[in-house]
Amino acid sequence: MTYALLKSRVIAEIKECLLLAVPLAGAQLSQAATTFVDTVMMGILGSQIIAAGALGAVTFQLLINVGSAIVSAVSPLVAEAYGGGRVEQVGRVVRQGLWLAVILAVPVTVLIWHSGSLLGLLGQEPGNVVLAEAYLRAIAWGYLPGLGFAVLRSFVSALSQPRPIIVVMIGGTLFNIAANYVLAFGKFGLPALGLAGLGWASALSCWGMFAALAIYILSQPQLRVYSGFANLHQFEGKGFGELLRVGAPIGVLAGVEGGFFTFVTFVMGQLGTVTLAAHQIALQTAVVTFMIPLGISMATTVRVGLLMGQDNPKGARLAGFVGISIAALFMTMTGIVFWMIPGTIVSLYINTADSANATVVSLAKTLLGVAAMFQIADGIQVTAAGALRGLKDTRVPLLIGILAYWGIGLPCGYTLGLVVGFGGVGLWWGFVIGLAVAAGVLTWRFIATLSCVKYSRET
Repeated sequence: MTYALLKSRVIAEIKECLLLAVPLAGAQLSQAATTFVDTVMMGILGSQIIAAGALGAVTFQLLINVGSAIVSAVSPLVAEAYGGGRVEQVGRVVRQGLWLAVILAVPVTVLIWHSGSLLGLLGQEPGNVVLAEAYLRAIAWGYLPGLGFAVLRSFVSALSQPRPIIVVMIGGTLFNIAANYVLAFGKFGLPALGLAGLGWASALSCWGMFAALAIYILSQPQLRVYSGFANLHQFEGKGFGELLRVGAPIGVLAGVEGGFFTFVTFVMGQLGTVTLAAHQIALQTAVVTFMIPLGISMATTVRVGLLMGQDNPKGARLAGFVGISIAALFMTMTGIVFWMIPGTIVSLYINTADSANATVVSLAKTLLGVAAMFQIADGIQVTAAGALRGLKDTRVPLLIGILAYWGIGLPCGYTLGLVVGFGGVGLWWGFVIGLAVAAGVLTWRFIATLSCVKYSRET
């Protein structure tokens, strides 16, 4: 292949990736804006509310991320069927995805409702537990529509039509912000619900986004042709099993990674309200920037799956590397921002001029400096995992995640934080180590997997 031809293909793939990734990343960013605004409003309500809100938010976020990851198997399966021109198969995947969302949501909603008692058993301060439980019991009602929306989002994005997703999510975010203000602070004659009000606002927003995207799909002939909502009462064991086979490892991997961050949050809570509040500020900032490579990862899954469906492993390899490179470049820039202006970032959440917040501000700025170190690794690992999902390779990445996060990152963070005595900062260095290992091994796995595909076809 000549240099000019290679350059042309790379540029074409960058354009294809960005065409999908920009709306998807924008949609993810609008979703992160909701939790960002939640955290800002928690800061207005006080440092303890930020600490309690951190417990509630990470608990719900872990469970919704795991559920959404499982049903996200709809994306590579639809992309492959779409690339192969199998219209009926696309509809079957969507229907079984909705079945899976309901089956997952019922027990998890019950778990969220009773999770306050679990937080108490994990050694959290009683006052924080009471506040967190009120938040969780409100937002629990948004779990089912949250998973339903994840199914429909995966379906629409796999058909390379991400724009309606960002429109719906921006609308949901704006509604959530307004509802946060009204319900948390008691406007228009309504009672001030505080932290619980933020939970109710998020639950209502989830229902609204699910309904809006469903109505859009039913109103568009090019989407309605797949009959995703037809015969929903029919359970198809074979299709459901395939969806679960691909999705379960993705969900467990999300649980392994998210559980890593959640566990550290619980440990931070044992170190005190100040440490937990600083952790929430820094973590929420990292979550916002992470949404961009997450959107790129979703686009990479679609591109790789589509090209594999067209029997083009060389194109799939290029699509994977383009996605990984774009994510790494973006996260390099955010890491520089974290490093250079941590004080400005912290001031978005809390009054840095108030002497009562001085300890929280100082620790949050330090944690942002550590976060700057893992930005690149975080972008690479999530996009490499997305490329592997496009190959329907989900089981080995799960084992890689367990090793990187729990086998290496957590022990290192625990040792640095609690044994050596660096506290919250040491625990965050565990993030850096775990994400770096995951980034390297997942990228190697993508290269190795496609090399095996190429070799098997040549022989």
